Amino acid sequence: MTTVPLPLKGLPADARPREKLLQRGPGALSDAELLALLLRTGIQGKNVLLLAQELVDRFGGVAGLLHSGADALKAVKGLGPAKRAELMAVVELARRALAQELKERPLFDSPQAVAHYLQLHLGHKPHEVFAVLFLDSQHRLLAMEELFRGTLTQTSVYPREVVLRALHHHAAAVVLAHNHPSGTAEPSRADEMLTQTLKSALALVDVRVLDHFIVTAGGCRSMAEMGRV
Repeated sequence: MTTVPLPLKGLPADARPREKLLQRGPGALSDAELLALLLRTGIQGKNVLLLAQELVDRFGGVAGLLHSGADALKAVKGLGPAKRAELMAVVELARRALAQELKERPLFDSPQAVAHYLQLHLGHKPHEVFAVLFLDSQHRLLAMEELFRGTLTQTSVYPREVVLRALHHHAAAVVLAHNHPSGTAEPSRADEMLTQTLKSALALVDVRVLDHFIVTAGGCRSMAEMGRV
């Protein structure tokens, strides 16, 4: 597919994404403008700003686009291998930056970073995934593991495996997390029962369950904040 250079020279300098960013900072740009800078070029008959806006609209926002995965990106007309690779690289850089932040200070010093981290990993998965964040005695992140996958309606979680992984990481505490592909962030009765089962199992090896997050494409709910952990 033929690409064309950014056909934005006819716009005032302060309206062009690159110049606007340099003059006013990245916060002054819309999602589509930031995405246009990343994509750099449009496609035949469509400038890069139009392409970027269509992508933002198609995926329900830039977060949906960045969480969409390789297969969904491949289906988009105009996103060749280079553009797809750049978008996936941005997501991975964000994950690594958040992981580094969570490893350097107690997890709940930055609850928003925890939510962003979980959303980047789980928010847009089409199937249920159960993950565990393993923490040291100061509640800094040691590792995150996706331990179990299920269908859209159920997942099987084995307490013995969670305990073994906690011992492997020498964890002092854990945070549980799983996604609801349906988009409903309300914990179910089954979620509450699973949390209590895992709390009991991990208590036998002196590992605390600090929270259980329900993750959707639109956000995270803390079961601890709801008094249900």
